[in-house]
Amino acid sequence: MSITIWHNPRCSKSRQTLALLQERGVEPVVRLYLEDAPTEAELREALTLLGLEPSGLVRKGEPAFKERGLKEASEEALLAAMVEVPKMIERPIVFANGKAALGRPPEQVLEII
Repeated sequence: MSITIWHNPRCSKSRQTLALLQERGVEPVVRLYLEDAPTEAELREALTLLGLEPSGLVRKGEPAFKERGLKEASEEALLAAMVEVPKMIERPIVFANGKAALGRPPEQVLEII
């Protein structure tokens, strides 16, 4: 079973989620998504697996969100913005068993492993 986490080591929820997985003996593939940004196709797949629209995955408190004036943006514009500025993607996201879960709260990812 392959488990992957889109991880930002500077994010406390991301660190907590990774630690939670490791405490349960799971060593996921760690993708530092700020350095290895997801493509539009990967982001669309993540949204499908999460059952979310882009507005449900974008970090609205991120300065880039405000700077780009995305408050009234379309879902497609939000998707494009997250592809361009991956820091706007909510994190962490864990992928396992053909499913995905957002680690907010971190325990939520345990449902898919």
